[in-house]
Amino acid sequence: MQQSEFDYRHYLTLIVARKRLFVVVALAVMAAAVVYSYVLPKKYEARSTVFIEKNVISELVKGIAVTPSMEQAIKGLSEAITSRTLVTKVINDLDLDVTTKSNAEIEARVRAIQQNITIKLKGDNIFTISYVDKDPRVARDFVNTLVRRYVEENISSKREESYGAIKFLSEQIDTFRGKLEEAEGELNRYKTEKGGVIAIDEAKLFEEINVAQQKLYDIQLRRRHLEGLRPVTRKAGDPLQVKLVALQKQLEELRVSYTDSYPEVLRVRGEIETLKEQMKNRSPQQETVVDPQEYEKAEAELQALKVSEDGLKRYIATNQALLRNIPSAKAGLEKLELEKKNRKDLYDQLMARHGQSEVSKQMEVQDKTTTFRIVDPAVTPSSPISPNRVKIMLMGIVAGLGCALGLIVLLDRLNNSVHSVDALKETRIPVLAVIPKIRTIEAVARERSENIRVFAAAGACFMVILAFLVMELLNISPVDRIISRLHGML
Repeated sequence: MQQSEFDYRHYLTLIVARKRLFVVVALAVMAAAVVYSYVLPKKYEARSTVFIEKNVISELVKGIAVTPSMEQAIKGLSEAITSRTLVTKVINDLDLDVTTKSNAEIEARVRAIQQNITIKLKGDNIFTISYVDKDPRVARDFVNTLVRRYVEENISSKREESYGAIKFLSEQIDTFRGKLEEAEGELNRYKTEKGGVIAIDEAKLFEEINVAQQKLYDIQLRRRHLEGLRPVTRKAGDPLQVKLVALQKQLEELRVSYTDSYPEVLRVRGEIETLKEQMKNRSPQQETVVDPQEYEKAEAELQALKVSEDGLKRYIATNQALLRNIPSAKAGLEKLELEKKNRKDLYDQLMARHGQSEVSKQMEVQDKTTTFRIVDPAVTPSSPISPNRVKIMLMGIVAGLGCALGLIVLLDRLNNSVHSVDALKETRIPVLAVIPKIRTIEAVARERSENIRVFAAAGACFMVILAFLVMELLNISPVDRIISRLHGML
């Protein structure tokens, strides 16, 4: 606390000791700030508010027509408005490029204008466009022209997009119509070639093959039976031989259904062996003579069975080959039908989109989709937004006091002379005597008189600075009128 009190008094002492320098420097800085605030060029901001309005018809035709959504209208809004193309068109409309000559100057002009454009979204469907310029009328005209240009460009681009979409869809419809006709022709040709195979019922054909195989097996069984009877046909009148044939037939029938170890099979086989032994042991006179009619009958039946057997084999082989071809034929048919279906779906979708595009085009032509409505057009700004003279003057007052104090402190730091007796004693130099500063009454009076004049003048200057500050606070600026008159005279 002692150190802070000491510093406070020290600085006060410095200010009192160099009060004239303090006042002069402070007023000089304050005056410079005032002059600077008036020297800075004025900048005016014009602003326009635009409402993105979605037409009621858009909801009514939802699903029938393709209309841009609100998100699509807002998306890329800033980039579209500040695009070089649009800004250049506005510059040309307002003849802002009459003073520019080279391409570099034009490019610099465009970039400077782009930096002075500000776009702010308010809510979901309202945005403001503002532009800052030294001329309030240019700022107003620029904003209004920019908004008008953007709305026109937006409408024009949407119409071009609709026309382009219809043209593209018409071309695609023609292309896919040809592809669909090609797929239908290929499918019809395939049906003509493979229709007989495709129409066959696989299960029914499989059943017919099984029936034919069973018939073939029966015929083969009968044929083998007759072939086995050949050696004994000539002995058809022998009772033992007839019984032997009957037992052999019975044995073959049993072996179809049972194994060789089945009891009935073993019994029949045993009777056959017994009968064969009896036939071996009998005398040659007991054998009968050959029956020619019976033999011819057996041969005719055998030939007929062979013909039927060959026919069934051909029938089974043909149907089996047909059965193997049915899956591949049906797979080929499904592939062609699927391809035709896909092309038909695409064609139908294109036709539906084409109809929607027609409705969308009519809506774009009649401005029935999303529209931009200018809520507040830009007007001529009455007061500049820059420079903020009040702020600059207040900062100048604070800076003047700070600079003056800083200068005094700096001069004190640079002064190496001894300021007091105590400081001299700290150097351990003996002090022989202290001679106080003696001032005459006339000198004191003269100094007081000079101080009064200086402070009076400083006070008058400070009041003038405050007067400028108050006028700016009250939005009264005679200086601007004077400067305007001077510009008018020039």
